[in-house]
Amino acid sequence: MSSHDSVSDELVDEVKVDPEKVGYKDHPHHQHRHEHFHSASVEAEKVLGQGGGDAVYFESGGLFKRAGRGPTFDNENMSSRYVKPIETFEGLHRWDPDFEWEPKEEQRLVRKINWRICLWVCIAFFSLQLDRGNISQALSDNLLKDLGLSTNQYNTGQSIFYVCFLFAELPSQLISKKVGPDNWIPIQMVSWSLVASCQAFMQNAGGFYACRAFLGLIEGGFIPDNILYLSYWYTGAELPIRLAFFWVSYQATSIVSAFLAYGILHLRGYDGLEGWRWLFALEGTLTGVIGIITYFYLPPSPYQTASRFRGKNGWFSEREEKIMANRILRDDPSKGTMHNRQGLSLKMLWECLKDYHMWPIYLLGLSWLLPTVPMQQYITLNLRAVGFGTFETNLLTIPAYVIFIIGLIVFCFATEYFNERFLISSLSQVWSLPLLIALETLPPSRSPWVTWILTVLVFAQPYVHPVIVAITSRNAGSVRTRTVASALYNMMVQASNIYGAQIYRTDDAPLYYTGNKVLIGICCYNFCLFIFTKWFYIHVNRKRERKWGAMSVEEKQHYLDTTTDQGNKRLDFRFSH
Repeated sequence: MSSHDSVSDELVDEVKVDPEKVGYKDHPHHQHRHEHFHSASVEAEKVLGQGGGDAVYFESGGLFKRAGRGPTFDNENMSSRYVKPIETFEGLHRWDPDFEWEPKEEQRLVRKINWRICLWVCIAFFSLQLDRGNISQALSDNLLKDLGLSTNQYNTGQSIFYVCFLFAELPSQLISKKVGPDNWIPIQMVSWSLVASCQAFMQNAGGFYACRAFLGLIEGGFIPDNILYLSYWYTGAELPIRLAFFWVSYQATSIVSAFLAYGILHLRGYDGLEGWRWLFALEGTLTGVIGIITYFYLPPSPYQTASRFRGKNGWFSEREEKIMANRILRDDPSKGTMHNRQGLSLKMLWECLKDYHMWPIYLLGLSWLLPTVPMQQYITLNLRAVGFGTFETNLLTIPAYVIFIIGLIVFCFATEYFNERFLISSLSQVWSLPLLIALETLPPSRSPWVTWILTVLVFAQPYVHPVIVAITSRNAGSVRTRTVASALYNMMVQASNIYGAQIYRTDDAPLYYTGNKVLIGICCYNFCLFIFTKWFYIHVNRKRERKWGAMSVEEKQHYLDTTTDQGNKRLDFRFSH
């Protein structure tokens, strides 16, 4: 038993609580979240600040016993100790510190949420990727030649898209927090579907640039908006796997769109139009339809599902709503400190921006995906360049998407199963490095099929983005930081897409030897950065643990009762790594 656990037992004894009934570590949803909030004192449960401030809560030492061993909540005589949500919290009427439920009830409910919410969020992401990614299929149908564009002009257009996407991320997240993701997400979808369809009318570089700019501005923020929405429904330990399926839909879209493109591009010449024009028009229209349905389908929160479209009684019974409210708040009481239509003040935003403990994650966002960025944007052009035809090319991309999906699921499950995130994520760079070396060293006379294999495998680099998104949420430590940090991390990823699109240049085509040298160097840098990030959080945790361990029980109690530290700045907060 660690010294900290010993202190936890002492503190539990002080409040006359049977330690067998308050076992935080018994909670299966928290088995992989033991890094957080290491105080056992029930006296320390409190909310600091007013009107959307951070919920400060302390879990280890065990206030909550959930699932697997009888009733979910088995802490008699301690109701007054639990953190109460703010008065405006939308689920306050379902909060009940004495409420109990069986594990099987929760499991059934989570499955219901998966089908009702997670599935539709994945469908919404499908529509995003359909309109964001069909530029790749359009390239295989001579888009550049028809518009008179060079590769460098195409790069510029893609950079414009990602710059606009990047700068729209944070404003979109702030708007979503204010008006609610259930309102803002469908507005985004319908808006970008109109722009996506209008790409069918492009005539030159100016039209191409304008369409990419508007698409980026409207689509920016869609991903963190959905992550925020999912956090209303799932616990911290449940979220990474749901995010994995969220991004599975991203690549599943690529598979579906490849087959759609195979059929739609055959319309070239019909009514005098090129195939890629039909592609943009038809797929944009499909997204618009999904967006309209989404407006009526998504409920504002787990406790507000009743509507004319969803039924006057809603999707869940009163008992199910109580289970949802209490399981979410016991997992993360900070979710009860802001309601789902509450925005952030400028002061809150500034506090989040200067949180240096989140900066290593932002640094990762700037570069970890770079080794595969050029390949993802140029896969169809690369295959065309080595001799494959338009329709062959689109079908030959499908194995890349399949391998990508398999790797995504395996790596996300592995990080949770082994409770090891940054080290496992670093294997994404180990995957790409030898492949890039092969692309760099093999002669131009190599078989087109060798190029195809290497291209597909680089494209399918293990996608640990959901893992890093989830760890961003965990290490944020508060609602406000979580809201901003998710957007900032995604902004860093979009920034990497901007300069990543410039690595393969026209004068380096078609095998891009110079570009591959750059990518090899980036791979090595990324591997070191993953290791550094893990070391950083271990170092911070150990430093805090030394200070915490040197304090007496009374000193710890005094700290908990008097500190003004908030969120992940608290001495008893432990970062996940």
